[in-house]
Amino acid sequence: MAVADDLDRATDSQWDWVAEQTRTYLASGGTEGHEANGVRMLVLVTTGRASGQPRRTCLIYGTSGDDFVVVASKGGADEHPDWFHNLQAEPSVGVQAGSRRFTARARLASPSEREALWPQMVRIFPLYEEYAAKTERQIPVVLLTPHD
Repeated sequence: MAVADDLDRATDSQWDWVAEQTRTYLASGGTEGHEANGVRMLVLVTTGRASGQPRRTCLIYGTSGDDFVVVASKGGADEHPDWFHNLQAEPSVGVQAGSRRFTARARLASPSEREALWPQMVRIFPLYEEYAAKTERQIPVVLLTPHD
């Protein structure tokens, strides 16, 4: 079960550029890497479904009420990203958005929620539309509900 305190001890993404971005973000207390060109990023910590160890990655996010919204795009790959599989197995996650750290519960957006949230996320990051066109899978939209 990942919680906010796992942000500092989690294993970084296998993608070097994501790992570096995540380390810079956390080292700055969220002041570097939170927002660039109008796109906001958060750090997500999940529990590895096989290892049981905390894993972290940086993701683009939007908001819906009090929830944070992330997209499991993996650049349009035909399989879901590991972090998505991890939160499906264990929905308790740690999050840092800017300087705010919290534990959240992750859940897949319902079909009606996704219908509203997908266009919002495409406005934030237009490449999501290209990613969706590259794959047969429906790219999941995930809501992270904080419980500080």
